[in-house]
Amino acid sequence: MEFGIYSFGDLHLDPETGRRSSVEQNLADTIDRIKLADVTGLDYFGLGEHHRPDYSVSSPATVLAAASTVTSRIRLGSAVTVLSTEDPVRVFQQFATIDLLSHGRAEIVAGRGSFIESFGIFGADLADYDELYAEKLDLLLALNDSEAVTWSGRFRPALDDQLILPRPSEHALVPGKLDVWIATGGNPESSARAGAMGIPVSYAIIGGHPERFAPLFDLYRRSAAQHGHDPASLRTAIAAPGFVGRDSAATKDAFFPYWVQTMARIAEERGFPTPTRESYDDLADTRGAIFAGSPDDVAAKIVQTHGHLGMDRVGLQMDWSGVPQEMMLESIELFATEVVPRVRAALADGR
Repeated sequence: MEFGIYSFGDLHLDPETGRRSSVEQNLADTIDRIKLADVTGLDYFGLGEHHRPDYSVSSPATVLAAASTVTSRIRLGSAVTVLSTEDPVRVFQQFATIDLLSHGRAEIVAGRGSFIESFGIFGADLADYDELYAEKLDLLLALNDSEAVTWSGRFRPALDDQLILPRPSEHALVPGKLDVWIATGGNPESSARAGAMGIPVSYAIIGGHPERFAPLFDLYRRSAAQHGHDPASLRTAIAAPGFVGRDSAATKDAFFPYWVQTMARIAEERGFPTPTRESYDDLADTRGAIFAGSPDDVAAKIVQTHGHLGMDRVGLQMDWSGVPQEMMLESIELFATEVVPRVRAALADGR
């Protein structure tokens, strides 16, 4: 199994200190987090795309390009690229450039995104929500398959045997091709589409019990098999909230005010029930979606979740609502040096 971190560059007001870091400082802190994840042996760091004042990363490719020059082994990807409102040609070129800079370590995780600000910014119509994503994913995959592309669709000018450069690194997982994943929050159609295309899939699990995603994992694998792909060769991932500290109770207490501030804001915007300490404790318990606690507890929950889903990668989002840098760095290091070895030992033992 692979292990990683993902981040949106959270700029929320720190509920403990009342301070908010600047965009400039947050980006510098993000690079330091990626460097630590690299040297401590984590496999992946992902950056999500948002166009809001409470997040610093609106251009993941730019930050990942910077990170590619100060890391040596960690894979670097988007989490996610909001493909519906992007030009797939520019996305491909940007990530091919990162792939070359990093000697084959770039990934695109393509999704619809959890917010809709990018539609107004880039002149896309929300009424075309599904069609935009499907068409642009089709073009992105065509660009990945061939350097000269002929293609036409509704939302972008056609390409007529157009040469698209640069091409990805020959050191990539598949030489000369980008590693493209589909991201979903639990939409069955997305699982079926990813399986039919034979594309790796990443599931965002931020609430409930991770085991409830088992039918979607099964659907993905069945769809892959029905379309001639070997399910055993395809990769799956989960992305979930998480935080690691030395003491389980103290770590859950420390993470709660950051988690609840973000979730309360989202709940108010979307009309969801207001999160409480009780709902947090349920999610942070042994079956819930928050992977917070001591190395032993976090490792045990990952192993348990693997038993339900059989995922190939787990990524934790740690930086909710401006978690201070010193807490972030300690959590990343504990995740890499204490949680990961425990999980790998348990899975090797067949537990």
